[in-house]
Amino acid sequence: MPRIYFDNAATSPINEVALQALVEQARDIGNPSSLHSYGREARRSVEEARERIALLAECEPSEVIFTGSGTEANNLAIKGIYWHRLSENKKRKIIITSAFEHHAILDPIRWLAESEGAEIIEVPVDDSGYLKLDYLETALENRGSEVALISIMHSNNEVGTIQPILEVVRLANKYEIPVHSDAIQSFGKIPLSFSELGLFAMTISAHKLGGPIGVGALILKKGFDVTPLLHGGGQERDIRSGTINAPAIVAFSLAAQAAHRNREKNSIHVSALRESLLDTIKNDIPDAVLNGGPGERLPGILNVRFPNTESDSLLLLFDSEGIACSTGSACTAGVQQASHVLMAMGLSESEARSSLRFSLSPENSKSDIDYFHTCLKRVIERARAAYRSSA
Repeated sequence: MPRIYFDNAATSPINEVALQALVEQARDIGNPSSLHSYGREARRSVEEARERIALLAECEPSEVIFTGSGTEANNLAIKGIYWHRLSENKKRKIIITSAFEHHAILDPIRWLAESEGAEIIEVPVDDSGYLKLDYLETALENRGSEVALISIMHSNNEVGTIQPILEVVRLANKYEIPVHSDAIQSFGKIPLSFSELGLFAMTISAHKLGGPIGVGALILKKGFDVTPLLHGGGQERDIRSGTINAPAIVAFSLAAQAAHRNREKNSIHVSALRESLLDTIKNDIPDAVLNGGPGERLPGILNVRFPNTESDSLLLLFDSEGIACSTGSACTAGVQQASHVLMAMGLSESEARSSLRFSLSPENSKSDIDYFHTCLKRVIERARAAYRSSA
């Protein structure tokens, strides 16, 4: 049985260049914070990696702060900016975000609300999956002086829609409010410039673009500080203490370099596969519905609703055929929940629970779509039979 991987938005295969660099750097000894020659060599490797990342993200090397994951970088941005802004002005207790952020954004914001008295304003999205800028503009007109920060994702991880970050920053600048953007799904796949967007902070991660798991970065505007989450050795501008993970950082930078070098070619290839996959689904399952409307979107994410099915059953049935995909929903303590992203777009709980996300990468091929075609009708028929029997 073939094994087909359509869950690249969750994590992508590590590329050979990154894997080789990870192994080679791991063999070298030396803490990058040590002053002897071993430490200086490790530090040089890290700083060269920092320069590569900065060039690709279009920021200054000093603005790149390496972390242990994208989730950590998001927490550092949200909590660090909030605490710092609140220390300057006790009135700044509002955090503005969107209704369909990743949980790595929503959960730290909700923690700040529950534990520290923050107030949350969630900007709604339309049924196509794009931020309602008029709502944001009104919120800022009414409460702008009380806002600590705004955090809006650059592209959505479940439906792939690219958000109007330039407009968000333009609105925020009127009130001198820092804007953070989770750009983890965008980095290496579409054009992305920290400097051109005018952001205060931006999050990126390695394992979505062919790098290793366990390393990310917060890009933070130079000349500004945030309150750190970790205290210890004072690494990374005294913002992220902890021994610097030189092997993962070097591998991250080389994976990012490869992704950017081949970005245009990869985008054409992945977009064509996405359209082929969508055509296959439409032809075989005429009542299937695409989630997320027209507009700017990532090339490799396809979210589809299959009426009269349960997404959990679909996922397991596809898995039994050797095809990996995702429900796109949160899993808390092993209990599947309907996707908050799809429900924020106006889908009912039952509609959200009948949707699947297929996310493609340059590693996928037309033969993957062909094999998917041989399984699709059989999987949907079995899922609908199970749905009817449980109704």
